[in-house]
Amino acid sequence: MTRPADPKFPPKILLASDLAEGDVVFLGAGGWERDLLRAKIAYDAAEAAALEAAGKADVAANRVVDAYLVDVSVDAAGAPTPLHFREKFRAVGPSVRRDLGKQAWLQGAGGR
Repeated sequence: MTRPADPKFPPKILLASDLAEGDVVFLGAGGWERDLLRAKIAYDAAEAAALEAAGKADVAANRVVDAYLVDVSVDAAGAPTPLHFREKFRAVGPSVRRDLGKQAWLQGAGGR
């Protein structure tokens, strides 16, 4: 179930790169997730600031690099989808090998 969006504030998620493995990760309720569907969604500026602060702390602790907020749309089931091409592309993993990365994992998980 999604919360009503503020038309003046597009929902956001926090995206980064895992420092150890290089994978794109999303900040979820329990930490960094490789699954976009587990990303914590900020529906207002205060929630976005909290996500950003958590990302900065993990950058400082050398857990992730390049943490930044991403505008998303949220479907009726609560699943976020990045609005911009760069983040859509990063969310699905490398494009040169469909048998590696998130593409392979998603195929093995029933194409979620």
